[in-house]
Amino acid sequence: MAADIVGYSRLMEANEERTLASLRQLRHEFFDPAVAKHRGRIFKTIGDGFLVEFGSVIDATRCAMEVQGGMPHRNEALPEDRHIKFRVGLHVGDMIVEGDDIYGDGVNIAARLEGLATPGGIACSAAVRDHIGHKLDIDFVDQGEKAVKNIAQPLHVYFVGPGSGPVEPHAQPAHGSKPSIAILPFANMSSDAEQEFFSDGITEDLITDLSKVSGLQVLSRNTVFTLKGKAQNLQQTARQLGVEYLVEGSVRKAGSKVRITAQLIEGASDHHLWAERFDRDLTDIFAVQDEITKTIVAQLRVRLLPDERAAIEDAPTQNIEAYTAFLKGKQIFRVGTRQSLVRARQMYARALELDPSYAKAYVGLANCASYLKSFHGFDITADEILATIDKALRINPALAEAHAARGIVFAIDDRRDESIAAFRKALESDPNNWEATYHFGRFYFTIGDFQSALALFMRAMELQPEDYESVTFLSMALEALGRRAEGVTYAQIAVKRAKQALGQNPENPRPAQLLANIHAYLGERHYAEEWIKRAFEIDPDDNHVRYNAACVYSMLGEFDKAFDLLDIWVHHAARDSKLWFLSDPDFTALRRHPRYQDFVKRI
Repeated sequence: MAADIVGYSRLMEANEERTLASLRQLRHEFFDPAVAKHRGRIFKTIGDGFLVEFGSVIDATRCAMEVQGGMPHRNEALPEDRHIKFRVGLHVGDMIVEGDDIYGDGVNIAARLEGLATPGGIACSAAVRDHIGHKLDIDFVDQGEKAVKNIAQPLHVYFVGPGSGPVEPHAQPAHGSKPSIAILPFANMSSDAEQEFFSDGITEDLITDLSKVSGLQVLSRNTVFTLKGKAQNLQQTARQLGVEYLVEGSVRKAGSKVRITAQLIEGASDHHLWAERFDRDLTDIFAVQDEITKTIVAQLRVRLLPDERAAIEDAPTQNIEAYTAFLKGKQIFRVGTRQSLVRARQMYARALELDPSYAKAYVGLANCASYLKSFHGFDITADEILATIDKALRINPALAEAHAARGIVFAIDDRRDESIAAFRKALESDPNNWEATYHFGRFYFTIGDFQSALALFMRAMELQPEDYESVTFLSMALEALGRRAEGVTYAQIAVKRAKQALGQNPENPRPAQLLANIHAYLGERHYAEEWIKRAFEIDPDDNHVRYNAACVYSMLGEFDKAFDLLDIWVHHAARDSKLWFLSDPDFTALRRHPRYQDFVKRI
């Protein structure tokens, strides 16, 4: 086993004494005991790395899993820039022993595999995979053959993760037979910081367009936007994200003019394959996006199918003011509060005033209405929302987002068969649609079909590796299926992701709510109550926060507090939300309380 500390030079540069002390403590308390537990021997320490010998490939793999599985918990109390993370490589083969030292191709291959692993991840050779077989409950993610330095033959590489269990963020890179690419958030070079939504919108549109190309693997918005505003070493970024190519650029918008720069970069070499600057009228924005997309496809020698070309060329609107209003609506919608949903609804309505044929704006309008209805008790009927979605489908019958929006409305209205049909239609139109996948999982979770929910949440995690919501519900689905050990591991990942999401969007109470849920699930009362308090501080009038707080207190056994919150919630909740309460698994223990039957009668 070869293990290496990620970013060791950066940690040492920031504070050498503290880093050395942290590393000594880590070795004493965790790393060395884990090696000893699995009958290993550290035979060489090289600054920031370790080489470890085992008599059994099973022992080596178990040790690697324990080390990587335990590090997120050890890092949890530290700021992000002080986290210690390992890359680990595993190989089994002949070695040359000379005294206490070991060397030879077997050692060199383990070291090369470690270099291919992602932060927090494990890479192994085909020999390890073949020896393990089905002896351990782990998954092997095939990365294909990789040529590595000083090894004559390419290595067949696999990434390792627990069976049906979590893979840390970025531990499933997009490598494979298709070129893999990440579109980094374009920088806003406008003098007005308020134009940030526009550069973000350009980035998202490029991600969407390139995702339509079947010959490419494109990282999701959630993953790349974690890097927004951070200085990038592009080679390290490509390695961290597990992609072969990066696109970076900038947007400068001034009046009716826009300047867009874009560069396509090979991650391993930091070599620029293509760069261009576009000075255009704002009305040409979609033509510029098309040109960037098609150039990237051509540079990577990927075949663009006729229907893919048509989909890329199909501009959502010809009205740039409508497009601008739509982008503002998307940005505001993500804040997630009651007020932001009302404002986002206004922006989508403005986009439709300017262009009544803007299909995606109808979907945005409908989703705002669904959230306001289900979470905040707004007096909007399901039929009114469906009528809005139907307008989008008359313009574009294959629009996956519209079918997903129908699935959400039918779920809220407890029309189960219709909800299933709508979500399936959405995923037929776009199998990579995260909203359809996640909300379909939530639907199954709500009605108690945890096995179906589990598969969908796993898929949602693949589509958006940084997403905190799907991993939270995944942990709870595993708990409901009696797989608590796996659920706890996922819950720990969810804590980390939700904290990151809250840091990026401190106005949104949703991450704080889910953090409270996770800690309640883990039985950590103090943390659960602290996060509920934080959610109420963000938005004291959010009725969904009240409902979630009741869930938390139910899990903690504080039933009177749960019912007191539900008594307030029920006066502000829509009928549909009350239907959800009757089947919500978070209230399982509450259903045995004497107050439950009376409460059900009243709702």
